[in-house]
Amino acid sequence: MVHMAKNKSSEGAGPTQRMLRVGETIRRALSDVLARGEVHDTDLNRMSITVGEVRTSPDLRIATAYVLPLGGLGKDEVLKLLARNKGELRRLVAKKLNLKFAPELRFQLDHTFDQMDATSRMLAQDVVRRDADAPDGDAQTDGPDE
Repeated sequence: MVHMAKNKSSEGAGPTQRMLRVGETIRRALSDVLARGEVHDTDLNRMSITVGEVRTSPDLRIATAYVLPLGGLGKDEVLKLLARNKGELRRLVAKKLNLKFAPELRFQLDHTFDQMDATSRMLAQDVVRRDADAPDGDAQTDGPDE
């Protein structure tokens, strides 16, 4: 019986080291392009945009950038402006990268900060704080005798 080895980038598996490395390289290049205002769009250049993360497809042909405007205001406008300029952004990012081809850029809102706020609110609740501050012995239920 012959067993086929699963591809490391198959569904359910995490990103490979190469995907992570290329994603971070694209994130830095995209952040640099946006910070320097290199795009020929005054509406986009007047906004401060944070690129929190870039995730690539296993074949590195698609790069999804998770972005957030500074202060969180104008989220919908930022996505529209980035989509409108994605061809030029792709070209500018590709010039900074040493890749065989330029990946297609896609943009999504970065919800990391929203998740951190929700976690902070949860940790601030009295019942959670009481459990977290309890000595180890008090927080446990009856366990097996030693």
